[in-house]
Amino acid sequence: MTTHKNKKVTKYRGSKTHGGGAMKKRRGAGNRGGRGNAGSGKRADSKKPSIWADKYYFGKHGFKKKGIKEKICAVNVGYINEKIDSLKNKGLAAEKGGVYDIDLSRIGFNKLLGSGEISKKVVIRTKYAVENAIEKVSKAGGNVMLPEKKEAPKPDKAKQEGNKEERELKEE
Repeated sequence: MTTHKNKKVTKYRGSKTHGGGAMKKRRGAGNRGGRGNAGSGKRADSKKPSIWADKYYFGKHGFKKKGIKEKICAVNVGYINEKIDSLKNKGLAAEKGGVYDIDLSRIGFNKLLGSGEISKKVVIRTKYAVENAIEKVSKAGGNVMLPEKKEAPKPDKAKQEGNKEERELKEE
């Protein structure tokens, strides 16, 4: 029967150097000639030209590209209500039969927020909108038009079942 052996950590508790002799002997990189390719002294000068030739030897290089995030430029419903006449004068909004038509991307915004009140009938085209804003615009008799979301195509179950049958035939 084998004997139970204590862990080294337990064994060395209370010992200052954990079996490394004098304190200065097993400490730091100076004890092993430096870190990396250091400490070769005069003997390894032949290595230097090959290190100089490799431009990627020192330092960090490049980066991993994260997903590009779209910058949100938001505007409140109340702001549109205040500025609608000036937008019409500048040609950024159109009025047809008492209903204003505004494309927020032409003004420089891509999201509609729900702060403030709106009293005029407005059709707003935007990429993003908060539910509260859509509610307020529709109560005033207007409409918020968002782009249609494209759904990922669902995998065809018939094809998957066919593949299962093929796999079963191969296994037999």
